[in-house]
Amino acid sequence: AASSDSPEPAVIGERQDNFEQIGDAFRVIRGELENDAPDMAVISANAEIINANAMKIEGHFPAGTGMDDGFDSEALATIWERPEEFAAAHERLVSASEAFLATANAGDSAAVAEGVPELGAACKNCHDTFRLDDE
Repeated sequence: AASSDSPEPAVIGERQDNFEQIGDAFRVIRGELENDAPDMAVISANAEIINANAMKIEGHFPAGTGMDDGFDSEALATIWERPEEFAAAHERLVSASEAFLATANAGDSAAVAEGVPELGAACKNCHDTFRLDDE
């Protein structure tokens, strides 16, 4: 475990910012879909953010950067204890975000709305196992 005088690795803030951007983009998309005429350009731009940020996740979890290491993080030790599962969960999110982006770029708001639960499930899939539920 890190002592309180150990500086927090920069990667922790980077990954937290990355996930925040994904969450913000997802909220924008869901909000846009509540409009009578959703702006598909806004939806596509935010789907692009989710996909680009999903692809960055893999590099954001070097060993020794979890909550068990004494850092302000919700990253559970299961990330490093079960790396194959974590990689599979990450791949599911990347695949879901790629499919969602393609749907968004096709411009069909009904199809985008149908894709939201799948994308949300890919996010939740990882949170359930690898992230502290502090809600």
